[in-house]
Amino acid sequence: MPSTFFGLTIAYSGLNAYQVALNTTANNISNVQTKGYSRQQANRSAAEALRTHTEYGTMGSGVTTDSIRQIRNQYYDTKYWYNQPFVGLYETRLNYLKQIENYFVDDASAKGFSTILNSMFNALDTLKNNSGDLNVRQQFIGSAQNLATYFNSVYAGLADIQDSANDEIKSTVMNINSIAEKVAILNKQINIIEVQGGYANELRDERALLIDELSAIVPTEVSEVAVTNSNDPDNPTGGTYYTVYIGGQLLVDTYEYETLECVAREKKVNQSDLDGLYDIKWAKTGNTFNAGASYMSGSLKALFDIRDGNNGENFSGTTEVLDAMTVKITNPSITSVEAMTMPEEGLLTINGKQYAYTGFTYETNAAGAITSYTFTLEKGFNGLDEQNRADGKLASVGVSVNSMGIPYYQAQMNQFLRSFTKAFNDILKTGEDLNGNKTDDYMFFTGTNTISGKEYMFDDKDLTTGAADQKSSNADSYYKLTAANITVTGVCIKDPTRLATTTNITAGVDGYDLIEQLAKLKSDTILYRGGTADGFLKCMIADISIDTQESKIFYQNYTNVSNTIEQQRMSISGVDEDEEGLDLIKFQNAYNLSSKMISVMAEIYDRLILQTGV
Repeated sequence: MPSTFFGLTIAYSGLNAYQVALNTTANNISNVQTKGYSRQQANRSAAEALRTHTEYGTMGSGVTTDSIRQIRNQYYDTKYWYNQPFVGLYETRLNYLKQIENYFVDDASAKGFSTILNSMFNALDTLKNNSGDLNVRQQFIGSAQNLATYFNSVYAGLADIQDSANDEIKSTVMNINSIAEKVAILNKQINIIEVQGGYANELRDERALLIDELSAIVPTEVSEVAVTNSNDPDNPTGGTYYTVYIGGQLLVDTYEYETLECVAREKKVNQSDLDGLYDIKWAKTGNTFNAGASYMSGSLKALFDIRDGNNGENFSGTTEVLDAMTVKITNPSITSVEAMTMPEEGLLTINGKQYAYTGFTYETNAAGAITSYTFTLEKGFNGLDEQNRADGKLASVGVSVNSMGIPYYQAQMNQFLRSFTKAFNDILKTGEDLNGNKTDDYMFFTGTNTISGKEYMFDDKDLTTGAADQKSSNADSYYKLTAANITVTGVCIKDPTRLATTTNITAGVDGYDLIEQLAKLKSDTILYRGGTADGFLKCMIADISIDTQESKIFYQNYTNVSNTIEQQRMSISGVDEDEEGLDLIKFQNAYNLSSKMISVMAEIYDRLILQTGV
């Protein structure tokens, strides 16, 4: 039979239970605006009944609070973490594409390519009627230099964007490492609390918030498995194994975590790349973490796409091993000097292994198309077996990145400039200056050697081999001309009389037969991607607009999906002020009833003990 004061015990259990419920509700209300907070709930159950050894068998002993648990649905968390990498990918890509787009704007707010090109050909047209006027000559030369300066500035701007993306890659890697460390520390703190019978609600929220952040950077997978007692599998220990994978590779293993590091490249991948761009490796093993791979997503991949994107137009071909130090690449993907993108010194990847090369030569056929390249390796092959394994295999410089990033737009500018300036220079080389001298001793549009400061002479014959059908990468070919170094020759800038306007000056200083040929280069001569010079900007705008619009659409779509999942998640985990207000009233009433029960029982005991007969 229960104690005489058993009713007080029951009422007291109600006071305790609803005091905990009120405190939990107060905690929810105070965290209504806390990012990442999950609503908590005090879980109650009937206390274990007592046997009374009477006809009615047992008697209830009140209520007990079993736990205070966060209300969270793992299904929605997983869906959210799966979608976030795509949001991060297209958000970051869109941000950088808008920056690239600004450099190709040509409107009232900024003078772009079309305006400057038109100004140059207008000055050329003026020169046609005043070929002997030095001032008009100087005006045309100045407008041509403006065109060169435009490309110099666009290149510098794109290089700044590439540098910015490269710096952001480093800071993003540091952020990943920081998140990994924090998650490992939280895992330990959570297990310490939960092994002792508690439940680390706030710490679990903090950890989930870190995973939210990580999932926008790289594809993230999470697994939590309960630690079981091998001697008593049915009795949980309270601890868990918590693992985090990024891009399919282990980042956090409960209390241990891996770190990534940025390693500066020793060799360029593209001719116009900045020095020291970062690759990512695992700090412990040194293995490559390929954040830019096609199967990856997230903001980190977007940074690699912008920094390294070549639209899949990197150099590749079939390897033919000549000896231990040289390889010949046949069936090359790049068959013209104008389209060359590989650096003069770089890394040649053959059969999955990288070989540093110190230079290359290329051979052309009668039509001028490049038929093969021969690369000189820095260290060569390690024995005949390695040579045999490489022979006949695919070779490439860099990797194919199916995205239009900085290298792509730089390569397109280089290709246009090489085609345009070659056609321009070839016409002017056939003329005579005002003094009757041949003008084949300089190039009107040329490039400046960054080391020697000298201007390039784009000779048809290779300075090393002396052959017209075989040239080396260190020769003065149009391969040396880029948007970074294009300029108008100092010969004409210093002396406008050296500019040729006619093939025969003896017919008169006002001859303009060369000018008529040059005028056709604007809109009558196929120079670039099947179009004319004035179509260059249209091609660039088309490329960047399509890419930007695509990123904008996908970003909006994935953001909408993310918002939908977040609403579903918050419908379960979020704190609703109205609902919590109702809970306050409900638990207050329950608490008051338990208090009333104690008051009633006190009166009963007072009557029983103090007022019942002596």
